[in-house]
Amino acid sequence: MCGIVGYVGPAVPSTRPLDVALEGLARLEYRGYDSAGVALVTPTGLATAKRAGKLANLREALEADPLPPATAGIGHTRWATHGAPTDANAHPQLSADGRLAVIHNGIIENFAPLKAELLEAGVPFTSETDTEVAAHLLGRAYDETGGLTAAMLAVTRRLEGAFTLLAMHAEEPGTVVGARLNSPLVVGLGDGENYLGSDVAAFIGHTREALELGQDQVVTITAEEVRVVDGDGTPATGRRYTVDWDANAAVKGGFATFMDKEIHDQPKAVADTLLGRHDGAGNLVLDELRIEPAVLRSVDKIIVVACGTAAYAGHVAKYAIEHWCRIPVEVELAHEFRYRDPVVSEKTLVVAISQSGETMDTIMAIRHAREQGAKVLAVVNTHGSTIARESDAVLYTHAGPEVAVASTKAFLAQITACYLLGLYLAELRGNKYADEVADYLAELGKLPAKIQELLDREGEVRAVAEAMKDVTSVLFLGRHVGYPVALEGALKLKELAYIHAEGFAAGELKHGPIALIEEGQPVFVVVPTPRRPTLHAKVVSNIQEVRARGARTLVIAEEGDEAVTAFADVVFRVPRTPTLMMPLVTVVPLQIFASALATAKGLDVDQPRNLAKSVTVE
Repeated sequence: MCGIVGYVGPAVPSTRPLDVALEGLARLEYRGYDSAGVALVTPTGLATAKRAGKLANLREALEADPLPPATAGIGHTRWATHGAPTDANAHPQLSADGRLAVIHNGIIENFAPLKAELLEAGVPFTSETDTEVAAHLLGRAYDETGGLTAAMLAVTRRLEGAFTLLAMHAEEPGTVVGARLNSPLVVGLGDGENYLGSDVAAFIGHTREALELGQDQVVTITAEEVRVVDGDGTPATGRRYTVDWDANAAVKGGFATFMDKEIHDQPKAVADTLLGRHDGAGNLVLDELRIEPAVLRSVDKIIVVACGTAAYAGHVAKYAIEHWCRIPVEVELAHEFRYRDPVVSEKTLVVAISQSGETMDTIMAIRHAREQGAKVLAVVNTHGSTIARESDAVLYTHAGPEVAVASTKAFLAQITACYLLGLYLAELRGNKYADEVADYLAELGKLPAKIQELLDREGEVRAVAEAMKDVTSVLFLGRHVGYPVALEGALKLKELAYIHAEGFAAGELKHGPIALIEEGQPVFVVVPTPRRPTLHAKVVSNIQEVRARGARTLVIAEEGDEAVTAFADVVFRVPRTPTLMMPLVTVVPLQIFASALATAKGLDVDQPRNLAKSVTVE
């Protein structure tokens, strides 16, 4: 979730390029970051400054050692992927001759072979980033082509992954060139000056006129001109539009709350978590695997430790991993784990799930597990966090920072990461052939578009929520992977709307919870796909049972599932999805409902009472 700013102004050098870059980075702080930097084209060449930590660190460095006036500038806030958050790994990254600067969002999946090629050619590296590979390639391409745009076109044809690149060269003091592939980049259109940004928040304080770029396009901006070409160099035009919100809304990307923004971030969070998971031979890879394959093949039990929403992601993981790998999986609340004398051995794999990587209950659980000889694999969103450092392996979720206290996009990213873990283990242990794993990955690759489809029609969920703002109790039912979704739906409503909400396994209904049903009681029911007829029929029976006792039934069902229509007061449709992957779509209407209901009640959606984003005490 890095932030990018680019600016070109009048030919007379001034402080404006730096001012615009710093202001833009400040507006992009909502995206989250762990380092920041700027580069300027000055009369004497490139000038740069970058610091790990918050933007204040960069400002202090600039006050102590000011940069000279400039004609163009680029700025970047980095969320670490390749390499720790250090000064050296911060952007901009420079070409070998120091005359070209690059900033970068995203991941260059084939950076390793490209870096090997450059090292063999004698190019020195000063960082651990994939971005520096692009800087060196652009520097060499510039020497060959003599132009920054031509160099960008040549290099982007070689890069794989999802990325946005911005570059400047000392020989072209009035130019910034950008490129995008599966990563956002937008142009701000000014009067005698032009801008680039990872979103319009980067320049909303200066212009509301914007130009949307298409996939695989390269844009060149000067003070007076914006030129767009497709990846093959053919001239192209972007879509021009006027931003209809002001600078005050920019920090939330135009959304009313961070939670609403993060709900809408979910297609990207899932897509980014899936990025870069293959090696050159087509095998699945994790981020930081420090466990020998032979050890993973010998694992005879997996224990997932987590708290709250992360624990529900673990419950989804249990269904998938047991089905794909035939390994027994237990899901433990981290704060209970070490106090019950769990059975753990050197053949146990403990999977710790935490958004922040600093959840104290989970930290203590993994320390106990390692003392017993178990290997620990962390599923976390934060590089350099305690859980990541203390684990034997790490699978990063790449969801970007989550500001709202109640988790949404981190949940979907955690589930996605757990699917990847399950498929990795299945492939490694011989439970699944490579072509079977490829088929599952292809289905996962379709999920971001399906989630976006739900977001595009969120209005129907919001309308229902607003009409229910006075309800005092809501129940949730689910079966199989729908059960943890029901638990998560209830938790979101408790967190945000402060009303009684409970999630139940649908099969438990007649064992007690049905006593709660009375006239008008709202009940959400998460329905399995009709392609699992036994499961589906049982849940449809549950709908009938509560409806017959006066409940108001709000049903989440797959498109084309007409068996539920006669028994549902409201049906929220989700796209057809394989059974094990259904939580990635069925939970989205429940997130929207909770946010909308809390908003209708006039509550603070981003900072619910009594809650903190990360629980750092046991």
